[in-house]
Amino acid sequence: MSNTETQPAVQRCGGSPDEETGPRVEILTPRDVPLGGPRAMTVRRTLPQRARTLIGAWCFADHYGPDDVAATGGMDVAPHPHTGLQTVSWLFSGEIEHRDSLGSHAFVRPGELNLMTGGHGISHSEVSTARTTILHGVQLWVALPEAHRDTAPDFRHYEPRAVPLTGQAPAGDEAAGDGPVGEARVFLGSLAGDTSPVPTFTPLLGAELILEPHATVTLDIDTRFEHGLLLDRGEVRMADTLLSPAELGYLAPGSRTLELTNTTDAAARMVLLGGPPFGEQIVMWWNFIGRSHEDITQAREDWMTGSRFGEVNGYDGDRLPAPELPNLPLKPRGDVR
Repeated sequence: MSNTETQPAVQRCGGSPDEETGPRVEILTPRDVPLGGPRAMTVRRTLPQRARTLIGAWCFADHYGPDDVAATGGMDVAPHPHTGLQTVSWLFSGEIEHRDSLGSHAFVRPGELNLMTGGHGISHSEVSTARTTILHGVQLWVALPEAHRDTAPDFRHYEPRAVPLTGQAPAGDEAAGDGPVGEARVFLGSLAGDTSPVPTFTPLLGAELILEPHATVTLDIDTRFEHGLLLDRGEVRMADTLLSPAELGYLAPGSRTLELTNTTDAAARMVLLGGPPFGEQIVMWWNFIGRSHEDITQAREDWMTGSRFGEVNGYDGDRLPAPELPNLPLKPRGDVR
């Protein structure tokens, strides 16, 4: 997915969060961002923001839907470029057609991972299909480390299996006591005894979790990782902090376990992200990630002059033009808290 804002914010981030101050779980609230057009599809963006710009190498999180495409027009993101990052597409409902400059032509469907590596440069388009009535999902970006940010572009597809989550069912339930209380689909990294075979350039965790009504699960997590829990539906207590839909809870490194409790009468759904603190300074502007103002300027010039990013065949329409760069050089906005 593209960042279609006409005046995208400059983001520079890096370093580890201060684990000695602030709440154990930090709540990040989203802002609404239209994807453009007269019937703009609106997404809820929780990363990046001033409070926090990275969770591990995860640097961008858009959460959208459930949208009735008859009313919103669905998703129609024209060909646009990426550098220095990977895009992670994950749907709860609907279907999106993906085309890229490698010649990949694939469909994003619920419970299936589409992972695209921008690296030195790639372009792609994303359009919800005619079969889609309700569009609902997340679009995520992963920053590539310095050693790999100019890697060759790539595209991968993976269908993770559902693995049971064992935890505590509520008292009075027929399944009260320890037993299956939900399921996980691990699309990147390892969790709940399952490991995704999809390779990553830094250690990462990405998983969809379903938790039954009033159930509690305690997950074993990597102590080196910081974690973010993006809640799609329900109300979930993350450690000692209650999250509402569309909020993202942040947990600093150091914990061996993470306890989650669904406080509602319906199943809760969420996406758990994680990774060790990224530890590098990056500049993120529009759809590019670089290390300097010059990196971004060159990427924009290459896109506007038709070099480096290839062509997307099969999209009916023009490609997205890049916004104008700010009048001043891109500057850091400070380290992550």
